[in-house]
Amino acid sequence: MGPLATPAVIDEAKLHAFMHRAVGDMGAAMHAVLIVLGDRLGLYKAMGDGKPITPAELASRTGTSERYVREWLNANAASGYITYDADTQRYTLPPEQALALAVENSPAFLPGAFQIISSCFNDQAKIENAFRSGKGVGWHEHHHDLFHGTERFFRPGYIANLTSQWIPALSGVEAKLKQGAKVADIGCGLGASTILMAKAFPKSEFYGFDYHGKSIDLARQEAKREAVEDHLHFEAATAKDYPGQEYDFVACFDCLHDMGDPVGAAAHVRSTMKDDGTWMIVEPFAEDATEANLNPIGRVFYSASTLLCVPASISQEVGLALGAQAGEKRIGEVVRAGGFTRFRRATQTQFNLVFEARP
Repeated sequence: MGPLATPAVIDEAKLHAFMHRAVGDMGAAMHAVLIVLGDRLGLYKAMGDGKPITPAELASRTGTSERYVREWLNANAASGYITYDADTQRYTLPPEQALALAVENSPAFLPGAFQIISSCFNDQAKIENAFRSGKGVGWHEHHHDLFHGTERFFRPGYIANLTSQWIPALSGVEAKLKQGAKVADIGCGLGASTILMAKAFPKSEFYGFDYHGKSIDLARQEAKREAVEDHLHFEAATAKDYPGQEYDFVACFDCLHDMGDPVGAAAHVRSTMKDDGTWMIVEPFAEDATEANLNPIGRVFYSASTLLCVPASISQEVGLALGAQAGEKRIGEVVRAGGFTRFRRATQTQFNLVFEARP
């Protein structure tokens, strides 16, 4: 070890401000576990009617222990997730928080995100080893909370935007889907996006592909429950070898940046499409410049990218590791390298960029 560095002059006000922020992060990290528990135990949903409730009443309603529930309620009240009335000693889940915590599939539903975070803590040792070795961690190697949490986190956004905003923003795609088109959903996971499209466009034929076989099994079960299996087919395949030709429309939802060889994937997409076909690429929102992403949304995406996206890409051949904050310029370079000549940003949300690529 070399000599110790000369201590820097400490700005007490800056130190105090940082410590205040760090304490907030400590509370957020601890409370994340309570959000997962509240979701799994049905505590938030049991408060979803917005009526004030005592710990004993909530415990009775959910079949849980009153003493644990009381502590959980106080932690949520301290976090601003619920309110507490000292006069009545009752707790209330306000309607705004209920929309985010108790209403599955609402545009603001959050527990899926915290389920993803839970999986990251479970897999911390694997990521630590990856940091040391430089090797990857495949999507399939993660805790099962990741697969379910990802589907629950992204599904509300797809419900809110996919058929009403994103597809209509593409040139001529909606009309083709209404008339009857052949569609591939690459990296479909548990199939939320594919099933939504199949329900909205019953005259089209849909094919969902994902390399993770267990996700495909769950997607098939959900397709059967949603009664769309007559025109929706799920199969385990990678983005570089999925079968079929003459697709009118291909979609990739929040997964291109996870691929080891996204250029190879783009080339395969191009080879399986009609000459007048369209590829829709949905990616996490990001600006091209790193400094422009140093904000609360970028913080979430860079953190998820460190723990999930970059390891997934590095675990595959090529291992380009675009990361979740690649941005429009970098995604465009990948798409054009795969043989597409037209690329544009079709639309966007606070959390997503939606691109259209054409031959």
